[in-house]
Amino acid sequence: MRPHRLTLTAFGPFAGTQRVDFDELCAAGLFLLHGATGAGKTSLLDAVCFALYGGVPGTRQQPGGTLRSDHADPHTPTQVVLDLTVGGRRLEITRRPEQPRPKKTGTGVTRERAHSELREYDPDSGDWRALSRSHQEIGEEIGQLLGMSRDQFCQVALLPQGDFARFLRAGAEDRAKLLGRLFDTGRFAAVEEQLARMRRSAQDEVREADEALLALAHRMRQAAGPGAEADGPVAMDGADGLDVFGPGPSGPSAPAGARRRRTAAGGVPDQRTGGPGGAADGGADTRTGGAETRTGAGDPALAGTVLAWAAVARSGARERRDAAAVAARTAEEAHAAAVRRLDDVRELARRQQRFADARQRRERLSAAAGERRHDAERLARARAAAAVAPTVALRSRAAAEHAAAADAETRGRARLPDEYGGADDVRLVELERDTRQRLGALASARRAEQRAHAIDAEITTLERESRADEDVLRDAGEWLSGWEPRRQEHQSRVERAQSAATRAEHLAGQLDPARRRLAAARRRDQLEAELRTAGDELLAARERAATAGEHWLDLKERRLRGIAAELAAALAPGTPCAVCGSTEHPDPAQPGAGHVDRRAEDAALEAHRSAEAVREEADHRLRALEEQLAAARTEAGGDPVAELAAAAGELEAEHAAAHAEAAGAHAAREALERAEAEHARRTGERHDAERRTAARTSHREALLREQAALAEEVRQARGDAADVAERAAALEDLAARLAAAAEAARTARAADLRRGEAETQAADAARRAGFGSPEAAAEAMLDEARQTALQERLERRQAEEAAVAAELADERLAAAAGEEPADPEAAEAAAAAAAARLRDAHAAEHAARTRCDELDALGARAAADVRRIAPLRAAYQRVAGLSHLAAGTAAENELKMRLETYVLAARLEQVAAAASARLAHMSAGRYTLVHSAERATGRGRSGLGLHVIDSWTGVERDTATLSGGETFFASLALALGLADVVTDEAGGTPLDTLFIDEGFGSLDEETLDEVLDVLDSLRERDRSVGIVSHVPDLRRRIPAQLEVVKTRGGSSVRRRTAPLGG
Repeated sequence: MRPHRLTLTAFGPFAGTQRVDFDELCAAGLFLLHGATGAGKTSLLDAVCFALYGGVPGTRQQPGGTLRSDHADPHTPTQVVLDLTVGGRRLEITRRPEQPRPKKTGTGVTRERAHSELREYDPDSGDWRALSRSHQEIGEEIGQLLGMSRDQFCQVALLPQGDFARFLRAGAEDRAKLLGRLFDTGRFAAVEEQLARMRRSAQDEVREADEALLALAHRMRQAAGPGAEADGPVAMDGADGLDVFGPGPSGPSAPAGARRRRTAAGGVPDQRTGGPGGAADGGADTRTGGAETRTGAGDPALAGTVLAWAAVARSGARERRDAAAVAARTAEEAHAAAVRRLDDVRELARRQQRFADARQRRERLSAAAGERRHDAERLARARAAAAVAPTVALRSRAAAEHAAAADAETRGRARLPDEYGGADDVRLVELERDTRQRLGALASARRAEQRAHAIDAEITTLERESRADEDVLRDAGEWLSGWEPRRQEHQSRVERAQSAATRAEHLAGQLDPARRRLAAARRRDQLEAELRTAGDELLAARERAATAGEHWLDLKERRLRGIAAELAAALAPGTPCAVCGSTEHPDPAQPGAGHVDRRAEDAALEAHRSAEAVREEADHRLRALEEQLAAARTEAGGDPVAELAAAAGELEAEHAAAHAEAAGAHAAREALERAEAEHARRTGERHDAERRTAARTSHREALLREQAALAEEVRQARGDAADVAERAAALEDLAARLAAAAEAARTARAADLRRGEAETQAADAARRAGFGSPEAAAEAMLDEARQTALQERLERRQAEEAAVAAELADERLAAAAGEEPADPEAAEAAAAAAAARLRDAHAAEHAARTRCDELDALGARAAADVRRIAPLRAAYQRVAGLSHLAAGTAAENELKMRLETYVLAARLEQVAAAASARLAHMSAGRYTLVHSAERATGRGRSGLGLHVIDSWTGVERDTATLSGGETFFASLALALGLADVVTDEAGGTPLDTLFIDEGFGSLDEETLDEVLDVLDSLRERDRSVGIVSHVPDLRRRIPAQLEVVKTRGGSSVRRRTAPLGG
């Protein structure tokens, strides 16, 4: 990687734009970057790092910090541009950090996002070609080309102030951090972590399998039940497990005898321990004088212990199952005997109770004998009264009908006039007939009265129609009186609209040319402005083309002056010279200062041609604009845009008004047509109303004459009534009341006759049945349901008497009554106790069989788990051994060196070898750096020691014993050696330019010369070294210099060349 140019603007202490030409500085091989403290020397290196990686080294860009110069103008953006060659490619990187800028509109500031751009120079075309504007893509591209990260680059290309002096004196841990960043040994640390994860995973698998086996053991203990206590001591208290994974006497390497201390008593394994290596206390927990030993999760003896205890538990369970079966058979026999005894006692108690109940029922029947006789007599009288029931019912119905008829007759006579109150039913019929004859005589008068009412209604209708026609005649007369002015107004509107349409058409023909002139005038003014701008652009393009041409001619002339050196560069021994033809070249020409090669001349020529093309394009555009302007002026004339716009606006207004008025022509014609139709309708309505009025007058006079004749007829017929209808209604009501009263009188007389006949028949039937009167027979009557109930009650009493007699005559009942009273409750209690003992025996037998089955199943599962755990435990022991070895904790790892440390130690050994070659030169052959693999004391890391061998004394000692100056050139040699090794490690990408920041002030003059000789020797590897220092003596020893000058307005850089020794 070789930088060519660095351009930075508003970066760090630099307020404006500063340019650094590294090609000029690196031409000398060794150059000095100096300036006052705080001027910004290190900021130039930060700018290089920022351009490459988008960040600055170390802690100089903390969160919340900024790279922007406080001296810069707010409108000047912070930017870094780096032109470099890397991997054989010429690249240009432009970066802007996120920064504030003033808002384009309004006040205040806004945050501008970070910007990156990567371009590549194409030597064929001589142009820069854009590659990417993505931060991520640019970072990946630069990282791949350089082959190292930002931290690596900052350590090997920008050798920082004091970092390697601290590295030289640092402990193993600090050296490991730096070396780990530079050599990317994270993959080896990842291997360590992966092995640790595999160990923990295998450990968890073994623990889980052991815990599952312990869980099975405890399930077997639960399945064995309380009776298993007799098989031996059982250890189960649910203690929490202890993690015993790891090395030591309780780990995987512990001897089997130390983990297999288990008594023959067969106790259940415990869960005290948590790892496959054994219990935390060595795998055993002895209690009460050694009577019991615990085996927990992680103990290799766990599997055998569980299987042995399972076999003992199954044997005991089978013995308990057989004993439970014998006990169940005995309980079944005892329960059967108790059930038979209970049945016998219950039968005796039932017979004794039946005999006692029979005697009680016989006494109760004897006490109720009088009630039985009364029921029998009552049933006999009811059956005798049943023969009289029809006549008694007929007598009751006849009496009820007579009472209803007499009441109806009384109500009917009460509605008649007083003069008719004493008439019998025959006279009432005659009076009704006379009344209806008088009602018939009123029919003609009623029709006359109805016709008179109809004539009144018709006359009223005629009067209403007359008033309506009068309104029609009045409205029509008023409307028709104003018809002529109204017609003339409508006709005038139609004529005005037609005239406006003609005027609008004429204005439309004038409006389009006015609009075209206005558009041309506007285009004319716009083209005049564009023409002025194009003239300025053409002038600038001509100036740039002239400048580019002059630059090209200048380069061409300079190249021609140095063409001899260019031809001499192509000479080779034995080949003829292209100028003189000689094959000997004793003194070939050398390029002078500022020599120009063909590539630079071609680039200048291409720039000149590009500028000429831009000029020609600007010239063509100017001529095109002049032609367009001439056409616009021809069409628009010289009138201003404002006048043309006003004239076009007036025409548009007049046209819009005429068009709006013409738009009402259709509506005006329709209004005229509607008015003429209304005139015709109004005229017709007036004629019709006049005709109807004449006809209505003659018809009304005829109706009045007919009404007078009918009024006399009605007056004579209605008498004292208000009208004929009222008279007819009164006669109709009287006739109806007379008819109702006559009918009620006839019905009452017939009902009285039927009542007398029914009284006679009922009295005769009661005497024949043995009753003194019909009332006595009615009192003895019972309905069929009550008779049936009485009969059934008598029969039940008779049946019960027979049953009681049969019970008392039964010899078995009598014999049972002579025995001692039975006690069913005692027999039931004895049977229940036997049943409970039987249930307990069956439950115990079932539980014993279930335990045997469950223990068999759990034992099979335990055997399968034991087979599954064996390969898991073997895998854990292999992985654990590798993990401890890689972590440096295994006994085989004598230096206690981790895998990553081992790799870093190899890299450090390479660095020490590379550094020693330069250190020997700097120290006049006295010192050599060597890698030390001594084991660290305490918990320190081994393998990263660094010693120095003093050839004057032959003693190897720690680097911390070096003096200040010795420490500087030792750390410098270490840094250069580290740069070589890291470069090779990163893929061989050469770092053609190195920067060394400070540290030379601690060297004496002789040592400084030796150090500078070493740095100058780097040119043999085509390297350039930049020294960042403010040591005055270096300004006399290094001719190529770049000075950083600080002022109140910000820092600046300037190129200086000092004479050697000056």
